[in-house]
Amino acid sequence: MKNVIRQNMKLGGNKLRHLESQFQMAVVRYLKLNHIYCFSVPNGTQLKMTQARIAKAEGMTAGVSDLIVLLPNAKCVFVELKSPNGKGRQSEYQKEFEKKVKELGFEYCLWDNWDIIEANVNKWRFVKGVSK
Repeated sequence: MKNVIRQNMKLGGNKLRHLESQFQMAVVRYLKLNHIYCFSVPNGTQLKMTQARIAKAEGMTAGVSDLIVLLPNAKCVFVELKSPNGKGRQSEYQKEFEKKVKELGFEYCLWDNWDIIEANVNKWRFVKGVSK
């Protein structure tokens, strides 16, 4: 499965553009194929100054994870994605968000490779209700 997704991540031969974005799209596709409900938080969107002020007033917060995964039994997991080339690092805002999430008792995952993703998906498959 991960080889199929890796093939889908390729743009223009072997060259990968926007690696983290492509990685996130592949991860979302993989989660959906495994019947795991997730959605993104578009914090990385470029906004004009007026739009940014409005978004902040509406609750947009720096550092919020890339994906939120909802599992049965009111389980919520926050997932931060970093490009699988090993160069991605959490910002201070992301580290602060991770700390708050964990203090509140939620699970937080930092994913930068397929082995970690597959391990989590396999673990979640055994949660009651995660299957077709």
